[in-house]
Amino acid sequence: MIEVHAFATPNSVKVPIALEELGLPYELKAVNVRKGEQKEEAFVTLNSNGKVPVVVDDGFVLTESAAILVYLAEKTGKLLPTEGAARARVFEQLFFHASALSPAFGNAGFFKRSSPEPQPIAEARFTTEAERILGLLDTKLADQAFMAGEAFTIADIAHFGWLWRRQFPGLTLDGRSNISRWYETVAARPAVQRAITRVEALVEPPASAA
Repeated sequence: MIEVHAFATPNSVKVPIALEELGLPYELKAVNVRKGEQKEEAFVTLNSNGKVPVVVDDGFVLTESAAILVYLAEKTGKLLPTEGAARARVFEQLFFHASALSPAFGNAGFFKRSSPEPQPIAEARFTTEAERILGLLDTKLADQAFMAGEAFTIADIAHFGWLWRRQFPGLTLDGRSNISRWYETVAARPAVQRAITRVEALVEPPASAA
């Protein structure tokens, strides 16, 4: 069974969503980043970069959420076209996510919520960039159902993670009907709902039966 070391974070949630969509059994192991557990020796032996998520599949350890999504898709032959332009479009969105969306959202959230002292210039820069990226995606979704075309793929799972946690950088989907439609469509998928429920339970595990 695949082990997923994760927490209720934008990057972590992508992996359970993919596993639920692909029908692969997995075990979630909580790494409480609020307590700094991702920096503890036991976890750093899995990921020297000290970040979630990490998967362990029959002894194979893999980090970085986009790489994990590709690995799982190729393992099953699902959620990623096998060749040609359709496959390239998925990777285009994965790279865009890693180089643009995720850094902008993450830094906007950090400077608004976690910076030791106010940094108005940095906050404005990253918030503006995050808003610009939302506008780009909204325009793209005016002409297609999903992020990489007409089919749901791992590109949608990648983007969904940060949009699920958009409150952290203080962003909304207000006034962006196309991306709102996309978000609601993805959020309504049963596999996505199951994954979110499991991930959120890592923060507040259900009470044990009496």
